[in-house]
Amino acid sequence: MAIKSILAVVNGTDTSRPALTAAFTVARDFLAHVDVLHVRGDPRDAVPILGEGVSGTLVEEIMDVAEKESRERATRARALYDESCKKFDLPVVEHPDPSRASVAWIEDTGREEETVSRRGRLTGLVVLPRPTPESDVGTTMTLNAALFETGRPVLVIPPGYAGGPIGKKIAISWNGSKEAARALAGATTFIERTKDVTVVTAAGETSSAPEVSEMIAYLGWHGVRASTHNLKASGRIEGEVLFKECAQIGADLVVMGAYTRNRLRQMILGGVTRYALEHAAVPLLMAH
Repeated sequence: MAIKSILAVVNGTDTSRPALTAAFTVARDFLAHVDVLHVRGDPRDAVPILGEGVSGTLVEEIMDVAEKESRERATRARALYDESCKKFDLPVVEHPDPSRASVAWIEDTGREEETVSRRGRLTGLVVLPRPTPESDVGTTMTLNAALFETGRPVLVIPPGYAGGPIGKKIAISWNGSKEAARALAGATTFIERTKDVTVVTAAGETSSAPEVSEMIAYLGWHGVRASTHNLKASGRIEGEVLFKECAQIGADLVVMGAYTRNRLRQMILGGVTRYALEHAAVPLLMAH
């Protein structure tokens, strides 16, 4: 199914600009609509569970600081939206018009991850920034909510993205998992638009994985003659090896399943997903 609607989440931080630029770029390329979502935090959520002896004055001070920060973030997010609308010259619309690219501003109040989980289920693609060491925990929580709760493909944008093609050269990290298959399905619109696709595998990745020849045949039915590359890895794809190969290929989009193994194990001990979300310098199209 073609991508006709996009949910782009902007929180007013520095990482919002690359993500919004990517969302507008994809919308322009595919004649899609972008809902730009900013979720203002509820000041009441900033108040911790208080014990006895905590004054009402302290509670008010905490809520005032939270409200001020929320207003400032909303102002920055809206300014970035207005700037991007002008830069890309996309019309603001209230009703669907699938014949052209368009945008709309949505502002909500509450927990960002909960709002993204709900709204993300009725969109073709969720666009989010890749967390950085400076990001707050909410950025990671929202990304995980998009991956685990929406059932939609998620386009993760690195902080260094400044514009340019997304999906002109595609690398598919294929390990035969259901998560990789979902990412592949979510990337169909990008794959059909390009003719430069490389399937990256590792020997012995999983005994139940479809053969690479089957993958090539699958892509062939979409009009794509893909090339293959087998990594010199010990039975499974490693993050650093994968992205070094993707850089050599010149990929501007990497399609991969997210948390194809135990999530907790990957978060603690590391894994391809963790490496990608910490180091990837190109956009990632992920699904769980």
